[in-house]
Amino acid sequence: MQGSNSKIKKVYLSLGSNWGDRASYISSAIKRIDKIEGVRIAAASSRYLTEPFDIDTSEWFINCAVEIETSLPASELLDRFITIESEMGRPLIRKKKMPRSIDIDILLYGDDIISTDSLIIPHSEMCRRKFVLVPLAEIASEVVHPGNGLTIKELLERCEDKSKVIKQG
Repeated sequence: MQGSNSKIKKVYLSLGSNWGDRASYISSAIKRIDKIEGVRIAAASSRYLTEPFDIDTSEWFINCAVEIETSLPASELLDRFITIESEMGRPLIRKKKMPRSIDIDILLYGDDIISTDSLIIPHSEMCRRKFVLVPLAEIASEVVHPGNGLTIKELLERCEDKSKVIKQG
């Protein structure tokens, strides 16, 4: 992994798609992430069919969580993920709650807490979204959220989201 002078971070991502060939978009995004120099995929959850949450669409999502190891700074990862999303058909100008071919969110970046105009880590909405927590708990149930000290398993147990999340395999 290039950038070996930098500390390797465990980073957790949420991937989702609710437009077009959702399963192919998820698989393609994972392959593209794995090709980023300085990034290694360590684990990926099963795929989950998830009921739309806080969005006006009838099309259900496919979601998964991915653990990567990287020495890249969080801001550079974000730039790379925006490029992947754009290459896969997601508009650069984004409206909230619009259908998307692919959405890649950085949930956790090691134990870091980051708050800039373009990036908030831990992800500000992850604790209230079952479609994020269920796949994440599959691969990182004992990882501790650096903002509140709870494990992902504990966050899932406390999550009030009642939307359906169905394991696909």
